[in-house]
This record gives sequence, structure tokens and C-alpha cells, in this order.
Amino acid sequence: MSVTATPRAAVQARVRLRRRIGRHVEGWLFASPWIVGFLFFTAGPMLFSAVMAFTTWDLINEPRWAGLDNWRMISGGDPLVLHALRVTTAYAVIAVPSHVIFGMALAMMLNSGIGGLRFYRTAYFMPSVLSGVAVALLWRWVFSGNFGLANLFLGYIGIEGPRWLTDEAWALPSLVIMSLWAVGGGMVIYLAGLQGIPSEFYEAAEVDGAGWGSRLWHITVPLMTPTLFFQLVTGVIAALQVFTQPYVMTDGGPNDATLFYVLYLYRNAFQYFKMGYASALAWVLFFYILVLTLLIFRSARSWVHYEGEKR
Repeated sequence: MSVTATPRAAVQARVRLRRRIGRHVEGWLFASPWIVGFLFFTAGPMLFSAVMAFTTWDLINEPRWAGLDNWRMISGGDPLVLHALRVTTAYAVIAVPSHVIFGMALAMMLNSGIGGLRFYRTAYFMPSVLSGVAVALLWRWVFSGNFGLANLFLGYIGIEGPRWLTDEAWALPSLVIMSLWAVGGGMVIYLAGLQGIPSEFYEAAEVDGAGWGSRLWHITVPLMTPTLFFQLVTGVIAALQVFTQPYVMTDGGPNDATLFYVLYLYRNAFQYFKMGYASALAWVLFFYILVLTLLIFRSARSWVHYEGEKR
């Protein structure tokens, strides 16, 4: 009895082992396109740029080891680095809260039970999927000082419009206004979050006599904080990497008023052919975004509320 049972148990164990190995192999095979893509198009270039950040390379001659020269130039020898970082940060400080406020307001309007919800949701979302270059060219015409649509409308109400993209004071605000064109992408996410809030909360608040402002502040905003947190993190990361709009619309002008950091990085890499210096600039931006993201995550403990979480 035991003699026949032992081989049978061994065979079953081998079968289970082969099945387990087969499942693991299948899993790795299905994941292999992402793994190969990550190694060749993300991890590999990052490692290569980390090495290039300590060299001098013009894409033609062999790279030459430069030690910390690139980093010394960034830390004090190149005033445009700090200027570009300041311009990019100012844009993010204005644009990200604007996107949050307008996106949330649109979502609340569409969540109020108005008719044609699908039409409005699609209409507001469509601009966010259009080509960046096409949108930038469109808005460059809108903000044209001579025959732009913005100044045309302002002229109808007796206001002389500014020069917009050619005025140092208005160039950066113009790009912020233009960025609101794509607010519909965030609106869809806010709308999904609003529709996930149980209606019983609002009904109970109405029974207690809470007004619209109280319901907004004590129910909507706390329960929407996870969505706001997600939008804040992704918005900051995206705003600090803006390139297409300033490149197409202003090319960093006038007088470097819209010299965004990624635009300056691009100039060093593909116009001045300072690939080693551009690699160092890229790593500075990486660590800057990393620090800001970690700060946002750390602050989330005090203001992000998850349903069912004990405090």
C-alpha cells in the first residue's frame, strides 16, 4: 500500500511543480514586453544619462570625463538655470491650483443633475486629447496682439488688449490661461469622484439644516481629498515638465520670460550640443520633482481623508 502510494504522491508533486513553473513562465512572458521596454527605454537611458552628467559630449566626438564641472556650472556658473527653474515653478504654482479649482467647479456643475451630461462631459474632455503642437498653434493665433481672437473680443467691450505673448508681463499668464483649455481631463476624474460619494450623506445634512456651503466644506471636500491629492501630484509633475507650449508659442521669450526648465534643457542638448550638461540638468529636474512629490505625500497625512479610515 505504502509502496504504491509513494510514487503516486511523487508524481502528483511533480505535476503541481510543473504547473506552478508554467504559471510563473506565462506570467513573465506576458510581462516581458513591459520589462524589455522599461530596461531599454527607461532604465537604460536613465543610467546612460547619469554617466553622461559627468562628461563633456557634443554628440560628434567621444565623451570626455569632466568630473563635477557640469554640476559646478549648474550650482553657480549658469544664471539661466535658476531663472528657468523659477519660471517653471511660478507656472506650476499658478497653473496647478487653477486646474484644480476650474476642474472641480465644472465637475460639480455637471454633477448637479443637468441634462445632456454625456454631451458636456465629452465636449469638455475632447480638448485634453488634442495634439499639443496643434493646440499651441491655435492659441498663438488667439493671443496674437494684432489680429488675435482674444483682443478682438476685448475690443468689443471697449478694452484694449495687451500684447500677450510678446509682453514680458503677460507671456507667462498667457500660457497659464492656455493650459486651462485641457481642464476637462481633470474634470472627468473629479466627476467620477463626486459620483462615488454616497447620497445619504447629503440627505442627512439637509435634514440637519446644512446649507450648500456647509455640505461642500464638510462632505464634498473631505471625501474628495483622495482625488484632489492624485490630481495635485500628477499636476505638479506635469507642470514642471512643460515644453511644447513655450517652445511653439514663445520659444522662451520675450527676454526669457517663458524660459521653462525643459526648454532650456532642450536647448543645451540639441541646439548647443552640450549633451553632458543637459544630462546633469535633467537629473536636477528629476530630484526637484522627487523632493516636491515627497513633500506632497508627507503633507497628505494631515489633509487627505479616506472613507472608513480611523483618525
